[in-house]
Amino acid sequence: TVHNLALQGIRPLTGDTSSLQHWFPDLQYEMRIVSDPRYPDCINPMALGLRLADKVNTVSPSYAREICLPDDTEHGFYGGAGLEKLAAAAAREGRLVGILNGCMYARRRQRRGWQPLVRALTAWDAGAAAARIPEILQRFRSKRPRAIVTSVGRFTQQKTALFLQPVATDQTALDAILRRLGDDAVFVMLGSGDALLEQSLEAVCSRHANAVLLRGYDENMADCLYECGDLFLMPSSFEPCGISQMLAMRAGQPCVVHGVGGLRDTVVDGETGFVFHGHTPPEQAQAFVTACDTALSLRESSPQAWQKLCRLAAAQRFSWDAAARAYIEQLYIGDSATAALPAGDKHG
Repeated sequence: TVHNLALQGIRPLTGDTSSLQHWFPDLQYEMRIVSDPRYPDCINPMALGLRLADKVNTVSPSYAREICLPDDTEHGFYGGAGLEKLAAAAAREGRLVGILNGCMYARRRQRRGWQPLVRALTAWDAGAAAARIPEILQRFRSKRPRAIVTSVGRFTQQKTALFLQPVATDQTALDAILRRLGDDAVFVMLGSGDALLEQSLEAVCSRHANAVLLRGYDENMADCLYECGDLFLMPSSFEPCGISQMLAMRAGQPCVVHGVGGLRDTVVDGETGFVFHGHTPPEQAQAFVTACDTALSLRESSPQAWQKLCRLAAAQRFSWDAAARAYIEQLYIGDSATAALPAGDKHG
């Protein structure tokens, strides 16, 4: 199962303490099978898996198609990360399958108001970011902000590049979104990861009185943001599946997402959320800003239409039951064998 083709585990075959030969000095292997397509003096476990597996599955159908194409970073497309020929070969041979990951729906998720988020922010201790929290709470302690915009995720290039991409009117897309959001609304972002990206995001948030960056991760805070927020932002440059958009939708919070990978497979533009596209990173960033404007304008001008969209988002079901069924049918048994099973056995 390929969760993220960009993480390939490449390391030298010899000549280094992390090399295959150093770890397994007596291991016999064929160079053509274990080697990286671009760096023949290195082992690539991901390439090896694509070559040898009877079945290869990605965690969304769209991502399975995307990894068969080469990266085109100039145009903002991330595909096979150098392994596209191996992925395309697996697809031609009928070995490549895309099966969407699932989400737990153990209990009905109720929308929560502003006060639970006030309590969570009051209790939060996140170093430098905590200095911004009292300012926000002071302004909104007795009244709910006009809009609560949220984001939860890892701070990697994959997840944050479009937030930080310059646009025509502002230093970054996030600057443009925060400026247009206004001081009577708030943006709360939770996450951790690359230190330089953290600093860049914090610099953007520090320029605006309506933004708080919470560095770190806490599941209770994440749940609070999913269940209290009005609009969730997830502009990933690529996304094998994604879970944050599912969790936000589960709580009835529509999402603005980039139309790639699992985001494309889970959010329907104008029905359960807002999907943007673009042929280059600058176009994608501008489309991201425009999609946020569209979402917030709909919420303010058409409350009934907005509530319908929220209900449809919450009604979506990306179940593990469906994923497990697909695994059985498409990876392990096959359609004909599954059809022959007694009814009680078909569900594993």
